[in-house]
Amino acid sequence: MGFILNEMQSSNPQMNAEKYSSNYKMRNTPCSSSNKLRTYKADLHVHTVLSPCADLLMTPGNIIKRALASGLDIIAITDHNSAENVEVTMELAKDTPLHVIPGMEVESSEEVHLLCLFNRVDDLLKWQEIVYNSLPDLKNDEDYFGYQLLTDLNDEYAARVDRLLAVATGMTVEEIVDKVTKMGGLVIPSHIDRPYNSIITNLGFIPPKLKFPLLEVYKGTNPQDLIKRFPFLKGYSFIKDSDSHYLDDLEPMMEFRIKKVSLEEILLAAREKDGRGIILKQVKR
Repeated sequence: MGFILNEMQSSNPQMNAEKYSSNYKMRNTPCSSSNKLRTYKADLHVHTVLSPCADLLMTPGNIIKRALASGLDIIAITDHNSAENVEVTMELAKDTPLHVIPGMEVESSEEVHLLCLFNRVDDLLKWQEIVYNSLPDLKNDEDYFGYQLLTDLNDEYAARVDRLLAVATGMTVEEIVDKVTKMGGLVIPSHIDRPYNSIITNLGFIPPKLKFPLLEVYKGTNPQDLIKRFPFLKGYSFIKDSDSHYLDDLEPMMEFRIKKVSLEEILLAAREKDGRGIILKQVKR
């Protein structure tokens, strides 16, 4: 296995990244800072035991240990429609080399999954309130959907979330992008190459006016092969994540060449600005 450069197909991703990056400059609170570029191995799509489809071993402490053992420098915690395990993950990771980006995987009213990332956990928690107000008033059926668990600083189960999280919100894709962007966040369509809960499968296309700076593909997918199937993807930049629901899923599928850990720097990497870039891991099938 090796790494391949995520090549730019046109100037569109640069314009998309510029559109988003202007929202971060006042909110950016980077985890690390340097004047020199360095390489960070990253996974921006990780679920904890709060997601009902995740394994019960996916506690924040176990995730941090596994991430460090696999060589990851950055992870984003992105549970389904909730962020209630993000703060404890960040607290447990603060004395380690691992950077944790606050996030959530939101399901739109069209049943499209979207990664919503923020620089600050406070902004994420404000977004969580909006998401919770948009969820239907349904109770989780643990026997059918699975457990939705919160953990504490001892990495032990502390509570259950009773409301059903594995369900579509009442917000459209466009509404989610608009709200998150105005809050200084970044929206990335999840696993666009999957046959369910993906923007291509559910909508049939990617609305050009949304101007996504990044699209996520499955770890076994070559973006160039995907572009051959869907020519309208030409011009987008891509990331690869594990979408981890089990500890063994966690592994570096991409690298960011950036100066510091922040959404603004990731967007600059999407533009290949001043030597920055995104390198995707090539997986042989």
